[in-house]
Amino acid sequence: MTSRSTKARTISGIQPTGDITLGNYVGAISEWKKLQDTTAALFFLADLHALTVERPPGEVYQTAVNHASWLLACGIDPEKATLFVQSDVREHSELAWHMQCVASFGELSRMTQFKDKSESNKFISAGLFTYPALQAADILLYDTNVVPVGDDQKQHLEFTRDVAIRFNSRFGETLVVPEHHIPEVGARVMDLQHPTKKMSKSADSPQGTIFLHDPIKTIEKKIKRAVTDTESDVRFDRENKPGVSNLLTLLSVATGEDIDALANKYTQYGPLKADVAAAWIEIIEPIQKRYAETSTAEVQTTLEKGATKARAIASDVMDRVRSAVNGSR
Repeated sequence: MTSRSTKARTISGIQPTGDITLGNYVGAISEWKKLQDTTAALFFLADLHALTVERPPGEVYQTAVNHASWLLACGIDPEKATLFVQSDVREHSELAWHMQCVASFGELSRMTQFKDKSESNKFISAGLFTYPALQAADILLYDTNVVPVGDDQKQHLEFTRDVAIRFNSRFGETLVVPEHHIPEVGARVMDLQHPTKKMSKSADSPQGTIFLHDPIKTIEKKIKRAVTDTESDVRFDRENKPGVSNLLTLLSVATGEDIDALANKYTQYGPLKADVAAAWIEIIEPIQKRYAETSTAEVQTTLEKGATKARAIASDVMDRVRSAVNGSR
């Protein structure tokens, strides 16, 4: 089935939990900035997903507004892309129920993120188990053609494709089956202190994670103290030199230069770390300045306008879904 839009449509979301990291910027936000120029892009704060684990009252909304402020500061342009809060478009929840009804228990139980999160939480909500169905609804609700994902999110996109195809098989061609887009460089930024692990919003490794709100001096220290190895040669080798490879990836993303060409420029780790720090400080410093100049009222207005635009698309898709299920197309 082809999209109803003449321009390829893409959608992506970020959970309003924790603080935005350099990994979020490299793996998602920098790609969003490119996609808003080339596609009909929608970006949302996934507040419903954040509720799958217990949160204090008000925390999720406040974090959503804060994250939206950072997204705008990073260059997400509401004139080019639609930025909104997930729960402001009620069709997400309605379509999620339809997706739960065409997904199998076995499919949901095999999702790796559920396994990981259920092992670390004492209370396991039903929402944590079924949230891939909501994630599928997030995508399918907008006739999405392309979904930017990190390489660790491919399973969720495949699940989305599977349930969309199954729905279409049962009820007729109704939902657009999306494709994935994985950046060639920087799809997965690793922890600076534990370079075999993905950089995370959690506070498990504060020295290994760069947050966009970190003071500039702190960012410089974290990068210069990044774990490398006992060798001295600089080369891109994720298996044997994960720390050095991570630094080269970060420098490549910041400068746009080829990783192997960058590796050939260095014979020591010190200068490499110094250049990585300088390159990212040059990017992050103006982002911090724009964030400081952005008012909460301005952000809330932007989110409200974005939700109105998103609802216009979502309501049309839900009308098709209801007609298909009710046999009245």
